[in-house]
Amino acid sequence: MSDWRDQTEPLVLKGQIKLPYTWSVGETGSRFLIALRDEQKILGNRCSNCDKVYVPPRKNCGFCFKEIGENDWVELGTEGIVKSYTVVHFESPLQPIKPPFAYALIQLDGADVSLMHLIKDNLDRLENGARVKAKFADNRKGDILDIERFEIIREEE
Repeated sequence: MSDWRDQTEPLVLKGQIKLPYTWSVGETGSRFLIALRDEQKILGNRCSNCDKVYVPPRKNCGFCFKEIGENDWVELGTEGIVKSYTVVHFESPLQPIKPPFAYALIQLDGADVSLMHLIKDNLDRLENGARVKAKFADNRKGDILDIERFEIIREEE
């Protein structure tokens, strides 16, 4: 007697599932987002043990795992350097803006880690090491897109 599974072709359905969701960013994330929204300031925090500066801020240090305290907040500038990037040419409903644009890892001046954000303009000038500056949205609502985008200001020398 043969098993029916040996005689049956598997049915494969290829597709995508969109799963929109929300979550609480907690005290640390809230303080960061409120500063973006209300003061147009980019806050980070510094580990008092190993001196690493994080933006966005974190509750615990990713290098030494020490809890980062309430008194360890620092204000960072709005400029930094592109460390890596990818240019998007094809539209998807999951993207925050219409192409072309770039997702870039931006290390803000004074930070030890990079922040992923968007670059919309002058993509022909985009390269690793390019200096960029944050452009804040006119109508801020308390999310990461309160920084509307980063703009290239010059290449790093």
